[in-house]
Amino acid sequence: MNIKRTKEEIKNTIEAYLAKDGFGSYEIPAIRQRPIFLLGSPGIGKTQIMEQVSKECGVALVAYTITHHTRQSAIGLPFISTKQYGGKEYAVTEYTMSEIVGAVYEKMEQTGLREGILFIDEINCVSETLAPAMLQFLQYKSFGNHKIPAGWIIVAAGNPPEYNKSVREFDMVTMDRVKKIEVEADFGVWKEYAYQQGLHGAVISYLNARKQHFYQMETTVDGRNFATPRGWEDLSNFIRVYEKLGKEVDREVVAQYIQFPKIAKDFANYLELYYKYQADYQLEEIFQGHLDEILIQKVAHASFDERLSVLGLILSKVNEALKQAVSEEWQMERLQSCLMEFKALAAPLPGEMPMGNNEGVPGEGGIEVRGASGEVRIESGEGVQGDKGAGSGDAQEVFGGICQKVSAAYEQKKKAELLGREEVAQYRRLLQTMERFAQTLKLEGIAQRGQAFRRVKELFAVENGIYERRQEEASHALEYAFDFLEGAFGSGQEMVMFITELNSNYHSVKFLQGCDCPRYFQYNQELLFDEKRRKLLERLS
Repeated sequence: MNIKRTKEEIKNTIEAYLAKDGFGSYEIPAIRQRPIFLLGSPGIGKTQIMEQVSKECGVALVAYTITHHTRQSAIGLPFISTKQYGGKEYAVTEYTMSEIVGAVYEKMEQTGLREGILFIDEINCVSETLAPAMLQFLQYKSFGNHKIPAGWIIVAAGNPPEYNKSVREFDMVTMDRVKKIEVEADFGVWKEYAYQQGLHGAVISYLNARKQHFYQMETTVDGRNFATPRGWEDLSNFIRVYEKLGKEVDREVVAQYIQFPKIAKDFANYLELYYKYQADYQLEEIFQGHLDEILIQKVAHASFDERLSVLGLILSKVNEALKQAVSEEWQMERLQSCLMEFKALAAPLPGEMPMGNNEGVPGEGGIEVRGASGEVRIESGEGVQGDKGAGSGDAQEVFGGICQKVSAAYEQKKKAELLGREEVAQYRRLLQTMERFAQTLKLEGIAQRGQAFRRVKELFAVENGIYERRQEEASHALEYAFDFLEGAFGSGQEMVMFITELNSNYHSVKFLQGCDCPRYFQYNQELLFDEKRRKLLERLS
């Protein structure tokens, strides 16, 4: 089962385990909620999908690598207590709370989330002294005499024996008490994740050309050579930082992450050419709309690897523009919700100037935001649905209260670890913009509500202008890419690959849903038609 299907299965299982009947009891009692056991090769993303699942399900996550623990830290330390049985007093051995169980309760206190996932990695690599405790944990959801709280789902992960000499195979009795999912590496699924996380274009385009290098292991007389998805992702992040620092990523640097000498050498050579083509083909000129016929002819007659590298460069540039446009749209949606609430709460007090007409404000409130990708959808922002009636205090206090609610919602989600890195950056930008609005009201001494709303609307219009420019830049980048690719390759396989990659990218899919780009829809329709025809011919044969 690939990572994407595995993620869906885990989310479905969590939904089923947390479902309750009319009396508030879990439909599947905790004792019958089998722990999920993920079994798969190292480095394919088992840990990452747990982080994604917890965020998407809105539940807490406590993760432990069990090989770092001793029997004492997992079960707790013994101590002697006294108890009365049949009128006599006895000394009884009890245990302090397990560090792992304690971490679950600590997470509940920190985040306010009562339900979550307890993820135990490398569970089949425990020491001999800890193995019985792990079996008890899987069967009874407890460490020593301390149970995992209700509402917490157990997910464990491990590697097959061929990848780890420390693996202890579970017996049938244990395996019959877990929900086993075998996970396999899948480049197509990983590529969707790579685009969403913004991995380096050189890594994605290289693996597009050499999919066999995505995940490869080899045992030699000198040891084991391997290249894993985790290695490619970490290398991608390192390349981006090195580029900012002006440092070179050579074969020795690549080999620190891709521990397969042949693949490390091949990628290092590819990366060197990738940078060379970036200069040779004058990408900045292409995305200014300046096409050089000599360069178009050059790439049209280049080797397959060179054409693929240039296509990767084009895609990277387009994806960067589309990602910025999508991020700007996220910001505008939430700013719009805040402005609508400000209008609702900041109704003029008796004797104040009215807010004026509703020009640019659809319905009861808000600003109509339009850009190249169409009208922005109005989504309910976190904590921005205030009281229906007018707020108390002057305009600065009302707007400050809205800022505080958005900030509180952000801090709560961040504390609960429900935000990814990109979402954290987006929230920070949103809060900085709102703080700038609030500071403007303060510096200009605007306290009257009607006047304040008009001023905030003006500031919003400036942000909307930036949003529209981002949309236009993204649309132009897409059009310039089509101009170049049509000139060099026509509707050949490179164009097919370009459309396929756009369809694999979260940001391009989101942008194109509201973007009027006739050439994309034309080529995409042709691609779908060709795919259907191919499948039909396969069935007939």
